[in-house]
Amino acid sequence: MPVTTADKRTAFKKLHDSGCFIIPNPFDVGSALALQHLGFKALASTSAGFAWTIGKPDNRVTIDDVCNHLTVVCAAADIPVNADYEDGFAVEPEKVAVNVARGVRTGVAGLSIEDFTGDAANPLFEHKLAVERIKAARKAIDADNSGVLLTGRCEAFLRGVKDMKLVIERLQAYSDAGADVLYAPGISTSEEISAVVKAVAPKPVNLLIGGASDLSLQKVAELGVRRISVGGALARMAWTGVMKAAKEMAEKGTFTEFANGYPGGELNKMFK
Repeated sequence: MPVTTADKRTAFKKLHDSGCFIIPNPFDVGSALALQHLGFKALASTSAGFAWTIGKPDNRVTIDDVCNHLTVVCAAADIPVNADYEDGFAVEPEKVAVNVARGVRTGVAGLSIEDFTGDAANPLFEHKLAVERIKAARKAIDADNSGVLLTGRCEAFLRGVKDMKLVIERLQAYSDAGADVLYAPGISTSEEISAVVKAVAPKPVNLLIGGASDLSLQKVAELGVRRISVGGALARMAWTGVMKAAKEMAEKGTFTEFANGYPGGELNKMFK
């Protein structure tokens, strides 16, 4: 029996009921299917990882780029996909609502809205505006009873604003505004993670582990986190292999790095 969008949305909600799971971030259809093949129960898109596949830097893709990408990934995968929907590709709440409604139509099971302005000198939307943007996203999702999970995302730590009080106040406000899941990328210590989990309980928390870390699924679960995403980390790993081999060819005219490539036969079996 084919897996429907409704099936995937129902399954995604159930994943958040208890325990902790890893929601890895593919960057194209092939990587999405590979992660599904490995047994992951859900996926999350990555703004950076996808942008690099089309030759753009992070935060420079258009809503057309992203929605086309999400549509093909959701259609290809039999498991739920959560969308990194950046800032909703708009500032004004009413425009965020229109864009979120469009995102829902791609087939995603969840999407996140962040409070990053795009301006490094003034990185966060004013508190009231940020909350209104989450309310607008919530209203758009509920308009057709889609069942899509909304993640409210505070970018403070990721953008150099290391203020736990601000982060907690914003996440609590986003929760009150209708976010189903709360997310503060950049927090990393057990103390920071526990503080966020406690502050928004009983709603689930997403944790970003985008680099080498001594945290594990078990340890993060013990801290009360519900899901772990990895952002652009898998895409960076893929680019590591490409760039090492390409630089060797360009600089030395040799091809020894190809010995480290994943077997083509195994890839063909996986995608059969």
